[in-house]
Amino acid sequence: MKPSLRTAVTAAVTTALVAAGLSTPSPATAAPKAAIVAKYDYTAQVSDVVVHSPSMNRDIPVTVLSPKNKTKPAGVLYLLNGAGGGEDAANWLNKSDVVKFFAKKNVYVVIPMKGAFSYYTDWVRRDPVLGVNKWSTFLGKELPGVINKAYKTNGKNAIAGISSSATSVLNLAIQHKGLYKAVSAYSGCASTSSEMGKAYIKLVVETRGGAKVSNMWGPTNGPGWIKNDPVAHAAGLRGLAVYLSAATGLPGQYDSTRYVPKPAVLADQIILGGGIEAATRICTEDLANKLASLRIPATVDRPATGTHSWRYWQDQLHKSWPQMARKIGA
Repeated sequence: MKPSLRTAVTAAVTTALVAAGLSTPSPATAAPKAAIVAKYDYTAQVSDVVVHSPSMNRDIPVTVLSPKNKTKPAGVLYLLNGAGGGEDAANWLNKSDVVKFFAKKNVYVVIPMKGAFSYYTDWVRRDPVLGVNKWSTFLGKELPGVINKAYKTNGKNAIAGISSSATSVLNLAIQHKGLYKAVSAYSGCASTSSEMGKAYIKLVVETRGGAKVSNMWGPTNGPGWIKNDPVAHAAGLRGLAVYLSAATGLPGQYDSTRYVPKPAVLADQIILGGGIEAATRICTEDLANKLASLRIPATVDRPATGTHSWRYWQDQLHKSWPQMARKIGA
C-alpha cells in the first residue's frame, strides 16, 4: 500500500473514531497513556495502527506485519526507517521486500512511519521545525507495551535500523537495557561524539531536516553527544546479539543501470552514496574495535563493494535475520 493512500485511509479511520467518541484530536484531552487510537488492516499480514504518544502528545502511525499463524506467540522486530523516518518514499515498505520476506515467519515486524530527521532520540528541547521529539521514550517505553497488549507476542524483541537509524538502534538497545535481545545496525555511524560523527549528524538533521542539532543533544562540545555515543557506551551492548555491517563505498552489483535505470540517480548513488558508505565503514570499524577490546561478541559483515543504498540494506536484513530470529524465538 502506497504511503499517500495509507495516510488517507488512516486519517479517515481516525476521523471515524473521533466521531464515535473513541478518540480525540485535542491535545488538551489527549490519552494519558500510550494507546492505539486507530487501526486499519490492509491484508491479513499488513496493518496500520496509530499509536498515541503521551511524551510527544501526538499520534504516531506504525505499520505492523503479522505472522501467518497469529494463534502462536511470536517475537517482535522493531525495524526503523532511515533519515526520512518513513514519511517519504524511501522506507522499508517501498524500497525492500520486507512484506514478502516476513510473510511466513513467526514474528511481528513493527515499523514506525514518523520521526524524520529526529535520530529517534529524546531531544533536549522543542525544535521550531521538528517540534517535540521524545522518540527514545516512545520506542523504548510507550510503544512496546501497546504492541504487547494488542498482539500475541512472546516478550522477546529485536531492533534493526539503517543509516542514521543504525545509530539510533544501538542507543536504544543501550538505554533500554533488557528490552531487546538482538540489535542490527546497517551502514551507521556510531561514534556520534567524533568529528566525523558530528558532521554526519549535522548533514542529516540540519542540511536535510532544517532543524538544529543543538536542540537534539545540546552544544556539540557538550555532554549530550557523549551520552548518546554508542562507541563510548559500548559496554551496554554486552549480552545482546550484535550485528554490524558497512561496505566500502565502491560500486557493487546493485550500482548499475539494471537496478537503477536513470543515469542521474545512478550517478548520485555511486558518488554520494559511495562517499557516505565509505564514511560509515570507518564508523563501523570504530565500534567493532571497541566491542572487541571489551570482549563483547559481534557479527561484523564487511562487503568489499556496495554503496549507501536500499538493495544492500535489504541483503543485510536477510543476512542478519537468522541471528535475530534465534534470540526472539522466531
